[in-house]
Amino acid sequence: MATSIRLSRGGSKKRPYYRIVVADSRAPRDGKFIERIGSYNPVLPKGDEKRVVLDVERAKHWVAAGAQPTDRVARFLDAAGVKERATRNNPKKAEPGQKAKDRAEERAEKAAAAVEAAKEAEAETVEVVTEALDEATPEAAPEAPAEEQAEG
Repeated sequence: MATSIRLSRGGSKKRPYYRIVVADSRAPRDGKFIERIGSYNPVLPKGDEKRVVLDVERAKHWVAAGAQPTDRVARFLDAAGVKERATRNNPKKAEPGQKAKDRAEERAEKAAAAVEAAKEAEAETVEVVTEALDEATPEAAPEAPAEEQAEG
């Protein structure tokens, strides 16, 4: 008999509660199960210790007996140290699509144009300010010779 460790949904509408069960893989999701080995309450905050409750000894027993955990339960077992979950590596799948690449390229071009425009505006402002300062300060008029008073 092929057994799996999976989640069995309980709770009311919009208030899910799951039991972690060992069941025959052919049995319905919320139907007959062999043994209940824990619970998962996604409504609780992530740091809560009662969010995932798992009987580690029974989980180890069933994994040793050949029960296959589902993806979500495999995460729980990995966190509990029962069974290490194989990390997936599919770089092509993680790559953004063509539209996303085009949008990112457009954003980069707009950002570069904005930086260039800011530099030009700053240079223009500096020129205007220096011109205004030059106009505002009168040119140095030749100083009149100091009158020397003769002694005497």
